[in-house]
Amino acid sequence: MSRHTLQGRTENELLWFQRRQTIQAAAGWVALGGWTSAWAQQRSNIVELEGDALLNGERLRPQTVVQTGDMLETGPRSRLIFVIGNSSFHVRQNSRLTVERGSSLNVVSLLRLLTGAVVSVWGKGGDRRIVTPTVTAGIRGTGVYTEVFPEQNFRGYFCNCYGTVDLSTATESTTSTADYHEAFWMDRAPNGEVRMSPARAINHTDEELEFLAGLVNQRTAWQISGRKGNKFGGDY
Repeated sequence: MSRHTLQGRTENELLWFQRRQTIQAAAGWVALGGWTSAWAQQRSNIVELEGDALLNGERLRPQTVVQTGDMLETGPRSRLIFVIGNSSFHVRQNSRLTVERGSSLNVVSLLRLLTGAVVSVWGKGGDRRIVTPTVTAGIRGTGVYTEVFPEQNFRGYFCNCYGTVDLSTATESTTSTADYHEAFWMDRAPNGEVRMSPARAINHTDEELEFLAGLVNQRTAWQISGRKGNKFGGDY
């Protein structure tokens, strides 16, 4: 397994993909035809739900369909894996987010993460963004990890695990193109401005991205190239 660094998260949160029930759930999702089949048959697009979660304020159940326009909240020791169109998402415990509608019900145009953490893989498509309290990320078909630390003045963390992402705050912007984990911190200064700085890859693993990519019939950049780089931040 790839090496990883923990910061405010537990080892158990990163090893979820090794659980037998998770492997079986993913295999079942793929065997049944993935998103296209689920949409046609009006089956749930939840691959796995562990613990308690809310959908638009109501208890989320495994047979529910998560749609664009919905608000999701996960409780302590809870997590949620779901697929919409050609994008897949793993929502960590104690997270709150909305998935907003794009050109159709099958397209997520914007993921707004208010607090917590999400690992996500996005297929190619139109304008898609991830928005947190400190940064906006334009997605062009990529795998990313996003986290908001509310106990640290909503400090933001963003890792472009592979692909191209346009990052912008109110005062700064950069384009990140990476084959293997280029990460950034977003810190709010006393005057309210948000500054970006290089970061190491924390709180997520290669295997998580590979797992989520497989749910939407994709492969990560390192699976395609057969080689990996390092996780010590980019050149920003």
